[in-house]
Amino acid sequence: MEDMSEQAAVAKLKEKFSSSVLDVAEYRGETTVVVKKEDIVDVCTFAKEQLGYNFLSDLCGVDYLGSSPRFMVVYNLYSIGSKSRLRLKVPVEESDAQVSTVSGVWGTANWHERETWDLYGIRFEGHPDLRRILLAEDWKGHPLRKDYPLQGPDRELYQGRLS
Repeated sequence: MEDMSEQAAVAKLKEKFSSSVLDVAEYRGETTVVVKKEDIVDVCTFAKEQLGYNFLSDLCGVDYLGSSPRFMVVYNLYSIGSKSRLRLKVPVEESDAQVSTVSGVWGTANWHERETWDLYGIRFEGHPDLRRILLAEDWKGHPLRKDYPLQGPDRELYQGRLS
């Protein structure tokens, strides 16, 4: 394992996963690498063990309603040794809204993936305990999806009580 700059890390990722890297972008000093979802576990394992990105600081979903793919799962990585950041993104189609879990790479992914499942409905295959973390187990829908009703799924049930 070595500590390196974002540019060197991207070069090594492109070398190792040439068919999996879909795009690389740099904006305002932040580097983002878009990879195929089928390879996310291998890419994350390589980023941790070979590139020094030993901390998953965040994992979240993004909904691009009306676009294809509809969702992105975003992994924000940090190297404590080199103090560098790297963002990985995985495109996820609405018709197959699932990605393999990376909780075996970083333990903290367990909680982040549960939150992403809860709020966006993106499933994480192989997750040890994929269940709601913020909302009640019987909650209908996933409230951060852009097509979720603004007033909630059962607004009409509460009309008389809210006035």
